[in-house]
Amino acid sequence: MKFSEVKELVFRKLKKELKPTLYYHNFQHTVDVCESVDRLADMEGVNGENLMLLKTAALFHDTGFIWRYENNEELACNFARELLVGFDYKTNQIEHICRMIMSTQIPQEPEDKLAMILCDADLDYMGRGDFFITALRLHREWSENSNMKITFKDWYLKQQSFIIQHAFFTHSARKLRDEKKAHNLTQVKELLNLLDSTAGNQMGL
Repeated sequence: MKFSEVKELVFRKLKKELKPTLYYHNFQHTVDVCESVDRLADMEGVNGENLMLLKTAALFHDTGFIWRYENNEELACNFARELLVGFDYKTNQIEHICRMIMSTQIPQEPEDKLAMILCDADLDYMGRGDFFITALRLHREWSENSNMKITFKDWYLKQQSFIIQHAFFTHSARKLRDEKKAHNLTQVKELLNLLDSTAGNQMGL
């Protein structure tokens, strides 16, 4: 597997071809997920061939956004199948990579430990200090790229529901991010209460 060559090619394509209106699913998000995968894989003891497969899946997981905004995972898999054969990846390895990519669809449904790591890396921001700015980037992206037009308040109601329902799959991600994720949930609830109070005051004027 010629991972370094693949990485260089995919990074170059993402930088050049992702639309500028992808404020969240941009090149930096792929870099972020790749770094998170490296960190979680190390903590979970993943190495050798499995590590290369996981890193490759992280690299490709959002390449489908180049062609389509919604249901893009299938396009990412098609691109991986088309490209990886020429870089000494075997058919069974490519199909494993594609299963990992497909597992990142919401709701996430990972089939094995490698897919669990990728899914946790993809939503790592939920348990970080940059949660709010990242969520705002995603809100703007949805508004400009999908048919979903959603108010600021409804967006954070959606975020609240998503955080409550979400659980990291790996012990390492829970250890790293659960405490901050709980704090972020508390702040989302506080923000929603403030929005309700402000709306109530305005109606009373």
